[in-house]
Amino acid sequence: MKSIDVSQAIGMILGQDLTRVVPGETSGVAFKKGHIIKAEDISLMRSMGKNNVYVMEFGEDQVHENDAAEQLALLVGHKDLLLSEAAEGKVGIRAQCHGLLKINTEKLFEINMLEGVALSTLHNNSLVCVNELVAIAKIIPLVLPKKTMNQVKEICIDEDIIRIIPFTAKKAGLLITGSEVYYGIIQDKFEAVIKKKFADLGSVVTETIFLPDDENLIAEKIKTLAAKNDIVFVTGGMSVDPDDVTLAGVKKAGADVAVYGTPVLPGAMFMTAYLGEIPVIGIPACGMFSKVTVLDVVLPKILIGERITRQYIASLGHGGLCRRCESGCTYPHCSFAK
Repeated sequence: MKSIDVSQAIGMILGQDLTRVVPGETSGVAFKKGHIIKAEDISLMRSMGKNNVYVMEFGEDQVHENDAAEQLALLVGHKDLLLSEAAEGKVGIRAQCHGLLKINTEKLFEINMLEGVALSTLHNNSLVCVNELVAIAKIIPLVLPKKTMNQVKEICIDEDIIRIIPFTAKKAGLLITGSEVYYGIIQDKFEAVIKKKFADLGSVVTETIFLPDDENLIAEKIKTLAAKNDIVFVTGGMSVDPDDVTLAGVKKAGADVAVYGTPVLPGAMFMTAYLGEIPVIGIPACGMFSKVTVLDVVLPKILIGERITRQYIASLGHGGLCRRCESGCTYPHCSFAK
């Protein structure tokens, strides 16, 4: 491409998108790359501050910003992602399904180390909805060397950098423990909260059982619910108080406790166990009243079949302090605070 005075560009092919900004009214592309410049365009271009424009004049070793952005978006994203039309060297990448966003952060770093290339994404393991913007592929210069695009291809040759794993519908049994609830001393607040969280992820709570603080009864009902469902939720009785025996009931049922206690607040007394292949999720009292807890981080991973480990839970400590504010929480929770 070469720069030329707009008055000399009539009949030539515009080599860049030209954005027009009218404060308080509009902002957008007034002339797209590839537009054949006409005499009537000159006055508008000058009013936009464009006294000189780039017209197409490519070398064989160069790629235009829009073409390069399209190639970048196609290379880094899974085929099921939705791509916007390239404009101003930028392509938006959107989710085609409701699911969990997976980002190969090491390869993302490699991409962004390349001169002239920028790839911006949501956090890895973010919960995303249909048509939500999950990434933007951007080319910084007006033209990019083909060798840079070849480097992108090499980085992406064996794995998608961006993909979304869709949720599949699951069934869950809900066990609410606590003698104070069982005997009607206080009203339960857990059931409605858990049912809504699960339904928002496309799944359903099939049955709710209320029990007193009795580890034998708790163990028996955990096994009953596990035989009929994909997940078992257990609420209440998760602290270290002498009356709280839910954890003992989980162990008595034969479940293997993967983790009890997390560095995510709210949610310190959270538990994940496995009865065979069935996850048994212990939810502490904060699950009743806190908008976002560790459950919102862990549950989407369980729904796509990932096993929760102590190592994974430990990794959540960085960013695990949940800010109490109207806008929600910081990473890793911000992407879940819908």
